Amino acid sequence: MSDQIPPSRQALREALALSEDILKNIELSEMPLANILLKASRLARLLNDFDNQKIMELEASGYPSSPNGVDPVIYRLAVIAGRESQQKDAKTEKINNYIYLNSIEELEQEVKSADSALAAARDPDVSVSSANPSQMVWNPVGNKFERDTIRTNAARAQRRLSSRRSFIYSYALKRHHELKFSGIADDIFSRVRESVDNAIGERVPGAAQKLSAVYENLQSENPEDWANAVHSCRRILQDLADSLYPPRDDVEKEIGGKKRLIKLGPDNYINRLIAFLEENSESERFEEIVGSHLGFVGDRLDSVFQAAQKGSHAAVSKEEADRYVVYTYLVVGDMLSLL
Repeated sequence: MSDQIPPSRQALREALALSEDILKNIELSEMPLANILLKASRLARLLNDFDNQKIMELEASGYPSSPNGVDPVIYRLAVIAGRESQQKDAKTEKINNYIYLNSIEELEQEVKSADSALAAARDPDVSVSSANPSQMVWNPVGNKFERDTIRTNAARAQRRLSSRRSFIYSYALKRHHELKFSGIADDIFSRVRESVDNAIGERVPGAAQKLSAVYENLQSENPEDWANAVHSCRRILQDLADSLYPPRDDVEKEIGGKKRLIKLGPDNYINRLIAFLEENSESERFEEIVGSHLGFVGDRLDSVFQAAQKGSHAAVSKEEADRYVVYTYLVVGDMLSLL
């Protein structure tokens, strides 16, 4: 759903509950599929899933056609819904693609009415005889052909109805898993965010205001605001470095058997955070992982900042800005855990 309008949090919560309700309705056969279909249509609407919302409407009303056939847009939606089949022309032996147009309610009614139609087509109980022993008599022609036709049509309608049930179930199940996973991820990040928000204010007083600005910028539809959110993340890390490990003279360290100069000046905020990490972490593995994350985040934040300084208009996508904010929160949380 990357090209769709993101739904609100309230819509996502309702969609999760609705998807679970749809799955339960189908699994327990609690109501006609035509009624469940209306719930599936609402699910698609809540998620701004416009293609599937239109498909659900067509499943309810039937797929329209004209003497010239089916509109290509409608046909495409029918294919997505799994209504297309192939048939061979008996005369030309050419294989053609077709879709069936019946609504779900029509299919349900056809299956439901099959028993009464068969009863109406039952052969009457009659006995035919003649007083003339030399005369040959026959029973009236029965309705076997009609009954066979009814059974064939009912079986076809049942297959199609089963396909519609499977389509709606698969759609609801897919959305349910997506919503469930996103909810878990959101809950995890919410806990991290709450922990960082509570802790960073004591250590870096101005950070709370910057974090508030970050979220305001992320809500915007203006790419410049997304870039500003990334710049704010960089400033938050700079402020954190100034608080935890203020600028100082450069130091020389032996790394991999070679001596290297580690710059710890005002602009070298990532180096200073890594130095604080090395001096305060008791876990070599923690130090290695968080140090790697710091380098990764710092490189990307600096590249965006330097591009802006040079007047470059390199675009920062909404998804990139979201990721940088998440990375920043995780790194800040790891650093504050050492205090």
